[in-house]
Amino acid sequence: MSPADPACYHCGLPVPPQADHAVSVDGRPRRMCCAGCEAAARLIVDNGLTDYYRRRDAMPEWRPEAIPGELRELGHFDHPGFQQSFVRPVGEHERETSLILEGITCAACVWLNERHIGLQPGVSAVQVNYATRRVRVRWDERRIKLSDILGAIQSIGYRAYPYDAARAEDVADRERRTMLWRVFVAGFGMMQVMMYAVPAYIAGEGDMTFREQLWFRWASLTLTLPVVLYSAAPFFRHAVRDFRLRRLGMDVPVALGVGGAFLASLWATLVNGPEVYFDSVTMFVFFLLGGRYLEMLARARAVRGIEELGKILPAFTERLPHWPLPDGEQVPVSQLVPGDCVRVRPGGVIPADGAVIDGASEANEALLTGESRPVPKREGSPLTGGSINVSSPLVMRVEQVGESTRLAAIRHLMERAASEKPKLAALSDRWATVFVVTLLALAVATGVSWYFIDPARVLWVSVSVLVVACPCALSLATPAALTVATDALAHMGVLVTRGYAIEILARANHYVFDKTGTLTVGRMRLEETLPLGAMGIEDLCVLAAALEQGSEHPVAAALRDAAAGKPSVTVSEVTAVTGHGMVGRYNGGAVWIGRPDFIAARAGLSVPAETAGMEAKTGTVIALADERGWLGLFRFADFLRPAAAGMVRQLVAAKIPVTILSGDAPGAVAAVGQQLEITDVYGGMTPQGKQTFIARLQEDPAKVVVMVGDGVNDAPVLAQAHVSVAMGSGTDLARNQADIVLLGEDFTQLGDGAGLARKTLRIIRQNLCWAFAYNLAAVPLAMTGHVTPLIAGVGMAGSSLLVVLNALRLQQR
Repeated sequence: MSPADPACYHCGLPVPPQADHAVSVDGRPRRMCCAGCEAAARLIVDNGLTDYYRRRDAMPEWRPEAIPGELRELGHFDHPGFQQSFVRPVGEHERETSLILEGITCAACVWLNERHIGLQPGVSAVQVNYATRRVRVRWDERRIKLSDILGAIQSIGYRAYPYDAARAEDVADRERRTMLWRVFVAGFGMMQVMMYAVPAYIAGEGDMTFREQLWFRWASLTLTLPVVLYSAAPFFRHAVRDFRLRRLGMDVPVALGVGGAFLASLWATLVNGPEVYFDSVTMFVFFLLGGRYLEMLARARAVRGIEELGKILPAFTERLPHWPLPDGEQVPVSQLVPGDCVRVRPGGVIPADGAVIDGASEANEALLTGESRPVPKREGSPLTGGSINVSSPLVMRVEQVGESTRLAAIRHLMERAASEKPKLAALSDRWATVFVVTLLALAVATGVSWYFIDPARVLWVSVSVLVVACPCALSLATPAALTVATDALAHMGVLVTRGYAIEILARANHYVFDKTGTLTVGRMRLEETLPLGAMGIEDLCVLAAALEQGSEHPVAAALRDAAAGKPSVTVSEVTAVTGHGMVGRYNGGAVWIGRPDFIAARAGLSVPAETAGMEAKTGTVIALADERGWLGLFRFADFLRPAAAGMVRQLVAAKIPVTILSGDAPGAVAAVGQQLEITDVYGGMTPQGKQTFIARLQEDPAKVVVMVGDGVNDAPVLAQAHVSVAMGSGTDLARNQADIVLLGEDFTQLGDGAGLARKTLRIIRQNLCWAFAYNLAAVPLAMTGHVTPLIAGVGMAGSSLLVVLNALRLQQR
């Protein structure tokens, strides 16, 4: 698409600068504004409906009309081609997607959508995030269609779209513009109404004629109507929806207060009653909307980290179709496939995961790992999509694209953490719902009491009670802090993948570490090979490497490095025994590699006497044997992570117990413990043994256990711990079982992350205390007539804004 044609070819809306969606129509690439238009256009082309584009004489007015009638009848949201870009399979028939949800204004909206969608047959899970306006839905495609889920959402007054970074930004901008217009109308109306109200306040008896007073009232009524009918419309619309669904949301008391005050003033105008309060109505709506608008801006700032990840990749890149020939072509990043060669110029963003095949430079991976220093890259070095090439041109070969990249895995894990609801958030939501019911009861009781005390003040005292105690701050207290904390931790290189992890990490009082790949760097080197049979050292390495060919363990990588360049051998029926070793067949007989005691038990042998001598030299010792007996022993050396000792000292200084659990030989584990000054060390443990150890610790109800492991091989024990942490630098993030992943190599990230988690818990408690204290103080004052409706509106808006601003303190580092 030419630079002079910036509109989406499918729907006609502007193409956001960061959008990288394109479809080939009539042999020419056409740019699209979002994933939805890309999928719809691809579906049109694939179904032979390209004439739709040739015959149309105008762009559609609304985006839903951008799909021709033929496809609307087919149910395009249910078409596999349409779903390919935003729906992922999680089982044989289960599907999961992330949707943008329009119309969310409070925690009650979250509750309503979760409950209504969850009641649909076939929906197995639904989670709505108030801060990001995102809903994650999982369903059985045999029982319900995606279009049915979207219809169910629309039936209760909301709209949902397939998540796309550009579309999400467009929706957020539209919501902000609409809210700003509502604030402007309310503010303009308030100022004009005050011009007519002030003379009535300051005029003495007889200074104004009845005709003048009546004219001022009708002028105020005329100016208040747009404020009530337009600016305050969302309050009434949401309240009507809540009443229709037989539930009470947070907009109900606001709508009752505004509506009651306006109707009372309208009646007084029509019958020449003693008092009208149009100025208070307009001021109340203005301050309430102004507070919500500021809250919206603060919330957008809080969630910008997840949105940044969706926009980090470039829209286009330079592909080299005939490498090593230098001629390149600009293509959309979405069209890259594994095997493509791409040139990345200095300052450019690496478009996909891959490896350097030409050139030497440095990459800035700060947004992905939290590491501020550029990482050297040379031929053979891995490259991560989303990092920035700093100094020199690089040519890379693409290995992973789209949803298979490390960046996509990080984004999915962050979205999962943001969508899951921790106990604190669920508890505050339940209290907020109860509070609305209690608030309405108190308002009724207050009105009845004031009817006997001073009937002239019944309306305004009741309105003040309804408004001042609306529990918006209570519902925002927890999700606002957790959303900001998740973003701040991600920038530190600490990826939170579960919603409850921050809360539990803050209360952790016992840390358990794996050794290999966790406390040590996990890049082992073969230090010594001891033949015990007829095989020589080279043949032992070749056979061991063949058995470990499919293993991800650092020992396997060291064996493969040792056998590199040597003739390979063929082994068959290779099976991994988790935590013990590998079993296979070679030359017609069984062969084992792994821990000496494991092989001794399997092969009916005695542990070789030479094992003790090799273990005394420190390091990890494994054995190789066949049906005839022992073939050899291997000793590997590993090195402590540079920051491991500092991390342990930090925990010990905080009087937090530290334990090492490892499957390596007890001598090797004890040596690492001695270097780190850890006395509680256990070696030779199976994954089941580690799991049992953690379970015994958890028998003490006061214990909150953190397990730090490699994320894949330690899956059972990670699942057993209260909260699990994995070193994510070398693992497949999509398969990672941990609650928290350290994206870099630096252990100080974990210590800093734990400190931020404790600060997050303090801020959540401050927010909750403020919300409860505000309501406990404000409600009695309003019930006794000491709070006017105007002050009530300012107090309600200010309390919500305060908890969001307090949460934003977590971004200060």
